Amino acid sequence: MPRDGTVLQTIGNTPLVELRNLDSGCCRLFVKLENQNPTGSIKDRIGLSMIEAAERDGRIKPGGTLIEATAGNTGLGLALVAAQKGYKLILVIPDKMAQEKILHLRALGAETRLTRSDVGKGHPEYYQDIAERLAGEIPNSFYVNQFANPANPLAHETTTGPEIWAQMQQQVDAVVCGVGSGGTLTGLSRYFARVSPATDIVLADPLGSVLTDVVRTGKIQKEAGTWLVEGIGEDFIPPNCDLARVRHAYEISDAESFLTAREVLAKEGYLGGSSTGTLVAAALRYCREQTVPKRVVTFICDSGNKYLGKMYNDFWMFEQGLLPRPKHGTLVDLIVRRYQEGSAVTLAPSDSLLLAYRRMKLFEVSQIPVMEGERVIGILDESDLLLHVYSAPERFKDRVDTAMVTNVDIIASDAPVADLLPIFQRDHVAIVADGGAGGRFVGLITKIDLLNYLRQQLV
Repeated sequence: MPRDGTVLQTIGNTPLVELRNLDSGCCRLFVKLENQNPTGSIKDRIGLSMIEAAERDGRIKPGGTLIEATAGNTGLGLALVAAQKGYKLILVIPDKMAQEKILHLRALGAETRLTRSDVGKGHPEYYQDIAERLAGEIPNSFYVNQFANPANPLAHETTTGPEIWAQMQQQVDAVVCGVGSGGTLTGLSRYFARVSPATDIVLADPLGSVLTDVVRTGKIQKEAGTWLVEGIGEDFIPPNCDLARVRHAYEISDAESFLTAREVLAKEGYLGGSSTGTLVAAALRYCREQTVPKRVVTFICDSGNKYLGKMYNDFWMFEQGLLPRPKHGTLVDLIVRRYQEGSAVTLAPSDSLLLAYRRMKLFEVSQIPVMEGERVIGILDESDLLLHVYSAPERFKDRVDTAMVTNVDIIASDAPVADLLPIFQRDHVAIVADGGAGGRFVGLITKIDLLNYLRQQLV
């Protein structure tokens, strides 16, 4: 299918801009805005390249099925191209993938199959192994295999690299990349080896990935860990990943990645995804280590619109222990939505049950404290609401105090954590108040809040 006049024609040729408000030492740091591609990521380039290569080679026939293992953005690029060219697409995706990406994939017509993100290659539930197995079972199918498909790095060698070189007026001292499949780094390293051998290729790697060790020592030194950043980092060396020309590598934690991406948005105005934070953080480290001025390029790999419910959501960040917050050494440390900060979801006794329902949906909570002044006088949970309106839906118009429960468990903020367990054994939530019953409301603690707190104690 020709590209002319279609959305496929808008892939690539993305802008390149300088970041002027971050501390890059004596260097100048530029980013290529790959979030400007049609599905919002750099992976549109390889989605188009790999499908068109398969068409040229006769590996995919009209009406065929494409199968791929992906953390999301490659899937979006493939889904866009498959939809435009009339192919069916099945994607096997790890369960840490942002919900916004999954919804985007399904809206483009892709079939998604979710699997575990905490297992490695060789495990029966490993996403790449599942995709390869499906390709062997489904007739007239093609396993795209971005990890070994030569059209992946070729896309960057023939488009991304030349674009950077031209946009930077042939002055590029370093390029900072992450590795998911290895295509971007490999393609760019091949291109710059030809046009500018002195250009440093720099790896930005999530903490827990094995690739930094490979750059530094030539082999995998440890078992892979886990990380929350999506789309980059690996527990093996993909066939497409050629690290031979990488001169520097930086391990970046989830916290540094997410906070850096948020800083890029706050100071520069660019809404990037989680891997953008990893790349920019590594680029800033590289820049600050230099003693002579250099021109450094990295990427806004994808749009942060796909992560608004995660890394740009303060409450999600608090739950993960990734956003700095004052420690009190009391039960307050377990409370995600704190009343004094204005983030607690509450109701008044005179509010309607319909308003209560809407707040439960909007804030994704299942119980809401009912306030009189700064004191809690009751609580309304979804069971209370359901039982009240089940036989007569018009009762959504009733006041909250007609359905709320007044027998609540109030605990002082300085009580020991162990005092929560008897409350949870009664299937109640803990209402924390200064001084206990009758005191000023501080916030709610649920079972999952306690679990999050305990998980954060892991080293």
